[in-house]
Amino acid sequence: MSEEQAVSAVVHLYVDGMAFANEAALRKAFHPNASIVGNYEDSVEWLTRDAFISAIVEEGPAPPDSQPFMEVEMIEITGDAASVKVVDEFAGSRHTDYLTLLKVEGRWLIINKVWHRHA
Repeated sequence: MSEEQAVSAVVHLYVDGMAFANEAALRKAFHPNASIVGNYEDSVEWLTRDAFISAIVEEGPAPPDSQPFMEVEMIEITGDAASVKVVDEFAGSRHTDYLTLLKVEGRWLIINKVWHRHA
């Protein structure tokens, strides 16, 4: 598997984990110290990985037969660092997510997510 395929696999794991409220998938995709940041209700929201996962689980899963929307618009990799721009849908809203990944002990992990919710 190429590095781009490995990064893409983590992005798919993340989007599927969000769509289906799959805590195990999200824990596998994100580094334990990851930050999730975006504007929410006119203020900056900073979440830890665990707080983010709790919010996803609380929202609940999409129907099991649904196909999550996802468009990977950009993957850039330099050595053990990667940046991904992905457009996805969660809880009825479209988002653009900017994901920063780092290869840790041979595995790509999301270490930072900055998101924008489209109106």
